[in-house]
Amino acid sequence: MATTAMTAAGLYVGLNLLILLVLGVMVMRQRQATKIGVGDGGQEKLILAVRAHANGTEWTPAALIGLVAAAALGAPVIAIHVLGVMLTAGRILHGWGLSGSAGTSPGRMAGTLLTLIVYIVLGAGLAVHALL
Repeated sequence: MATTAMTAAGLYVGLNLLILLVLGVMVMRQRQATKIGVGDGGQEKLILAVRAHANGTEWTPAALIGLVAAAALGAPVIAIHVLGVMLTAGRILHGWGLSGSAGTSPGRMAGTLLTLIVYIVLGAGLAVHALL
């Protein structure tokens, strides 16, 4: 296990980069399978893969910046691990849920909830730290 807050944050940055890579590869595979280079051609599997990847790229970077900022400001290692695990699990669950169905799914709902909790805790924690 990472021994400093910054190495813990680095662990979750690395893991979440790999998640984004997998989601991107899923888009590439669907593009190859459908022979659609730009857009989605109305192909549901491609649409879902694109949205799963796009959602990850929309939500993950800011959370990772928050995680690194918290580590740099001296957050406890355990806090970085708890938030990092929540974010990573949330992003896996959301990507899995969204890539399988356009409708609601347990994975998508759980992933959204975990990601939102991480945003709330990091956003509030960093703002309070800056103000005190």
